[in-house]
Amino acid sequence: MSGTNRYHRQTLFEPIGETGQDRLMESHVLIVGAGALGSGSAEALVRAGIGKLTLIDRDYVEESNLQRQQLFSEQDAYEKLPKAIGAKNRLNDINSMVEVEAIIADAGADLLSELAPAIDLIIDATDNFDIRMLVNDISQKFEVPWIYGACVASYGMTFTIIPGQTPCLQCLQGYLPASGATCDSVGVIQPVVQHVVSYQVTEAMKLLTGNRAQISGKLIAFDLWKNEHMEMEIEKLKKPDCSSCSENRIYAHLSYGNQMKTTVMCGRDTVQIRPQHGIANLSKVAENLRSNKNLQLSWNPYLLSIQDENFRIVLFKDGRALIHGTMDEMEAKNVYYRYMG
Repeated sequence: MSGTNRYHRQTLFEPIGETGQDRLMESHVLIVGAGALGSGSAEALVRAGIGKLTLIDRDYVEESNLQRQQLFSEQDAYEKLPKAIGAKNRLNDINSMVEVEAIIADAGADLLSELAPAIDLIIDATDNFDIRMLVNDISQKFEVPWIYGACVASYGMTFTIIPGQTPCLQCLQGYLPASGATCDSVGVIQPVVQHVVSYQVTEAMKLLTGNRAQISGKLIAFDLWKNEHMEMEIEKLKKPDCSSCSENRIYAHLSYGNQMKTTVMCGRDTVQIRPQHGIANLSKVAENLRSNKNLQLSWNPYLLSIQDENFRIVLFKDGRALIHGTMDEMEAKNVYYRYMG
C-alpha cells in the first residue's frame, strides 16, 4: 500500500483494512452523470482513494445546480463549464493521487461499450430512464456490477445489481415507482441526495474491497420528509425470460444505432439534439453567426452559447446541442438546422 497516512482512519475499519484499501486503489469506477448524485459519489470515492474515476456527463453547470451539486462553484456556473470538467478540476484538488477522466458526452451504447471492459463498477447518477436501461444492458453484457440511484423531492431509492447474481433493472420494471415527477417539476432537497449517495458509496466500497457478502440484496427506498423507510428483498424478482439478463438475452437497449436523436431533458424546457455524424467546429460556427446582430454569442474551450430573444442554443464539440426554450422536439430541430445548417 502507498506510504501515505491519508487513509489511516479508513484502514482501521476492520472490514476494509490495508488489503481492502489496496483493492480500492487498484479499482476503476465509472459514474454516469456528474450532477447531484454523481458529484456526491465522485467526491466520496476520490476521498476514499480509488485508483481511477471516469465521469461521463453531457451538461454544463447552471446556477440552479449549486443548491445540491457539491463539486461546483458560482464561477463554474458563470463560465457555463461542462459538469465533467468542473468536477474533474475540484476532484484533482481534493486528491491528486486519484486519476480522474472527464468525458463530455452522452452515455451512449458505443461509448459505454468502449469503456466497460476496463471498469470494475458503474454508479448510476443520471436522471434519464433510457440511459439507465443502456447501463443495465452494458452491465449484463460485460458482467460489470452497477448501483442504481434516484431521488426527487424528499424521496430516494437505490439497489445494487450484480450480473449473474441479482435481478437486473429490466426484471424490476413494474416494481419501481413511475410517477413522472422530476427535480424540475417538484424540486429536490439536498439531504435526500446525500442519503442516496451514502447507500451507493457504501455498496461500492463493499464491492471494491472484497466484501460482496455484505451487499444488501434489497431495494431500499425512503422519504426523509415523511420519515418513511422501506426495504424489499429482490432476489426472487429475477425473470427467467428477461431480455437483459436471462439465457435468451438480446440486449435490446444497445441496438438503437447512432441515428439523429432528440431528448427532452428532465422537464427543463430543454431539448437535446444529437446529430448522426460530425464534430462541431465551434470557432467556425461562431464566425458564421457573428454578423447576426440579433444573437449574443459566448464560449469557452468546451461549448458555444448562442442567445436569441426566444431561445438559447448551447453547442458542444461533439455536435450535440441543447435548445433552451418553450418548444417541442420538431421546433427544436428547426431551430438547430436554421443555425447549424
